[in-house]
Order: sequence, then structure tokens, then C-alpha cells
Amino acid sequence: MLHFLPRPLTGTLSLLLYIVNTLFWCVPVMLLAILKLPPVTRWQSWMTYLLDACAVAWISVNNFTTRLFTRIRWQISGLETLSLKDWYLVLANHQSWADILVLQKVFNRNIPFIKFFLKKELIYVPFLGMCWWALDFPFMKRYSKSFLQKNPHLQGKDIETTRKACHKFRFKPAAIMNFVEGTRFTPEKHRQQQSPYQNLLKPKAGGVAFVLGAMGNQLHKILDITIYYPGGIPSFWDYISGKVRDINVQIRVIPITPELLGDYNDNHYRERFQQWINQLWQHKDQQLTSLKQGDKQ
Repeated sequence: MLHFLPRPLTGTLSLLLYIVNTLFWCVPVMLLAILKLPPVTRWQSWMTYLLDACAVAWISVNNFTTRLFTRIRWQISGLETLSLKDWYLVLANHQSWADILVLQKVFNRNIPFIKFFLKKELIYVPFLGMCWWALDFPFMKRYSKSFLQKNPHLQGKDIETTRKACHKFRFKPAAIMNFVEGTRFTPEKHRQQQSPYQNLLKPKAGGVAFVLGAMGNQLHKILDITIYYPGGIPSFWDYISGKVRDINVQIRVIPITPELLGDYNDNHYRERFQQWINQLWQHKDQQLTSLKQGDKQ
């Protein structure tokens, strides 16, 4: 609606609205976080529904800001079979900080509010740590191989800790997000990795296997998300200032079968799972190549 404004002004106004909207919703989230403290399961469940409603409203206002200041043409496939009543593990390629806003726009009110695994230490971040806890972002504690070699009695403890943190998801549908490459794609990182894929960095199978090991019995489906920017990979500023014209998001639903679950420390399972994630990434790479070729025709 206001896309006729100069881009510097568009970006500045968009950013201000994002900040104001975030600060506004921090207040009820913090209040509900305090109310959620009593260790009564049913009470905490009610608070969780209210907190997720706040998060959905926060994203909805952000999406309105995007519509207000930009005129992005969205091409989205695969939304038809999704549900707010299912448990999902969301896997996506990662190219820009704008990816998070794209995923929130696409999936808001289509699947449960997306949550990320966070390092356990982040719970102590002032204000935000309480908000993340209140919104049931799972906090995980990972031990390095060298640490486990010195402390073998802690083998599997990280999985058990994360499983306990995710216990609450048994009572309410959830969507857990994982950027499989672990970092944003850049040509420089692509060269340094000597990635076998044309459009992607190497996938980190261990992170996905860890989530499935901790939550496999609670998750129902994997959402394999391919994000493509026809005009080139944008920055966060490009996205909010109206420079981005087209975004293509393809969604593939994959059932979580028993073969995908196991102990990543087991050599046979690790080899099988790495093969599966590499095949998934090869398919995604072919998707991106086809989309690029389609733009050139």
C-alpha cells in the first residue's frame, strides 16, 4: 500500500513498526510467563495457549507490516495438507536473515507456532530468556565428543535433558525449526566447504538426528522447505525496504518413520541417517537448480 515511498524511508518505517510491535507483545508475554510459574500442569497448559496466541498475533502484525510496505509476489506450494493439530519438524535451507520472516509469514496460522532449539545458557538472557521459556522454546545442553570421552557416564545425558524439556509438547501441537546447514549460504562458505551441492552448503545431519532422538515419538511429520529468491538472495534490509519482488517457497511433507529414529552414536544408524539427509539435500539442490533454470527461460 505504501510501496511507493523511497526505499530508505520504507525500510526505516518497517523497522520501527517491527520494533514497536515486538516491545508491545513482550509485555503480555512477560506477565503470562510469571503467571505460568506455578507448577500445575493444567494451569500451565492454559497459559501456554494464551502465550502462543500472543506470538501468533505478533507475527500477524509483522506480516501486515510486510504487506503495507512491500509488494512481494508469493509463490507457495504445499500448504494444502498442513494442520494446526499436527506436530512438525521443519527443515529449510538458509540464505538470509529474511528467511525467518518468510517462514513466519508462510506458516503463521497454518501450523503451530514455530519454535527453535536454544542453548541452555540462553535462558539467562535478561527478559528474552524468560520469554523463550514462557513460549516453550526447548533449551538443550550438548556435550562435545572430547567431553564425553572424559566423562563417559554422561553419554546420552544431553538427549535425556532435551527430551525432558520437550515433555510439554505431548499436550499441545508444536513445530520445531532447524536450519540444517547451520549457517547462511554464501559463495565464500560454499567454496570453503567444497560443497558437493550447487546451491547449498553441506547439511549437518547430527543436529537433525539429535532433535529426532529427543522428540521422535512426539513429532508426526517433517516439513522439507525450499526457499528461493528469484531476484537473488536478499538481506534483511532488502526484505523490509521493498527491494524483494518475488519469493518462492516449496513445501514437502515427509512422514517420520521408525528408520529415521535412533542413537546417533551408533555407527550403523549414523551412516544410514547421513545418507538420508544427503539424499534430502540432493533433492533440494535439484529443486533450486530447476527454479533458477525456469527463471532464465
